[in-house]
Amino acid sequence: MTKYMLIYRSPAAAMQEFQPSPEQMQAMMKQWDEWKQAFKDNILEVGDGLKTEGRVLQPDDTVTDGPFIEAKELFGGFSMIQADSFEEAVKVSRACPVRHMPGNSVEIRELAGY
Repeated sequence: MTKYMLIYRSPAAAMQEFQPSPEQMQAMMKQWDEWKQAFKDNILEVGDGLKTEGRVLQPDDTVTDGPFIEAKELFGGFSMIQADSFEEAVKVSRACPVRHMPGNSVEIRELAGY
């Protein structure tokens, strides 16, 4: 099987505005658990979300704040899966709960296997 990274992207404004209630968080975690169970043979690492604050290490070794504030879209999280084909990876991705949040998209990238 080939390994794929699912990159979760969200509109920057949506990430700042989304503040789920405890009940909404429980419902979302239930969806994640159901996804993990349904695709347990494919999901290698369910991954995690990313906080909005970060740092960028520049080629000259300086460190700046990031991610860049002018970004219209943020890399919000990731998962690692395995599948026999891109088509199967898309099938696993279609069922991913992150897609239920307004404006979110999932980028599917095959790992190079170096």
